[in-house]
Amino acid sequence: MTWYFTEDVDTFRTAAGGLLAAEAARNTAVLTMMDSAGRLGWWAEPDGRVTGVLAVSPPREPSLGAVTVEAARALVLPEVFPEGEEPTTVRGETAAVEAFAEAFAGATGRPWRTTVRMRLFRLGELTPPDPAPAGRARVATEADIPFTAAWARDFARDVGEDVTGQDYTGHVTDRITDGRLLLWEATDGRPVSMASVSRTIEGQARVHLVYTPPAERGRGYAAGAVEAVSRAALDGGAAHVLLFTDLANPTSNALYQRLGYRPVTDHLTVEFTAPAD
Repeated sequence: MTWYFTEDVDTFRTAAGGLLAAEAARNTAVLTMMDSAGRLGWWAEPDGRVTGVLAVSPPREPSLGAVTVEAARALVLPEVFPEGEEPTTVRGETAAVEAFAEAFAGATGRPWRTTVRMRLFRLGELTPPDPAPAGRARVATEADIPFTAAWARDFARDVGEDVTGQDYTGHVTDRITDGRLLLWEATDGRPVSMASVSRTIEGQARVHLVYTPPAERGRGYAAGAVEAVSRAALDGGAAHVLLFTDLANPTSNALYQRLGYRPVTDHLTVEFTAPAD
């Protein structure tokens, strides 16, 4: 049993394609990252079966897909993350991340702390919000880039990311160009909420970037935006529509379940710090 790594997406697809297709929901982060990842890995059993995958994004941030606890512990081997290339954070399903973090801390003396607890949801039967929010959904256009970039920055800050010096123009432009970012407009035509969806890969698409400015919250606008973008993903051919929620936010967790989303697995993000002197 061993980990194999490559920087070539085609090589990764050839080796791990069976697992990626069979467990598309659990591998959603790897699937959406693999074209831009700096490093891709797969865990092979003695009989050659691939039972784990990961993607490493700069700077040294592994995202674990469907990975066993045994495979997660094996990531601590020096040949996997040589000195100077040790991970700064790791994210994935809770049991695997905890196994890696404990083994890595034991091997390196670097403490770790949990930064985010998430839950992965998969859409069952899409249920429109009741009562329906006032207004309507529309696809964002190039003219919307300036304020949606500002909203994306606010969203990132709200979920605890460091937005210092970050420009989110490209972040939203790609989604708007592809028609993957939807806005909810109030009855007077003002954009009051947004939601986006990833490209459909291996039959799965993931809803993200759900944001409503504070002054517009409490009116159901996010529910309208999420329902609209979820329906767009289904109409576009996605067999599985997914989303992550922050477990610390009971409002969003309840909202998504009312729309028909059902829990799949819990996820964890941990951060490593320098070893104590």
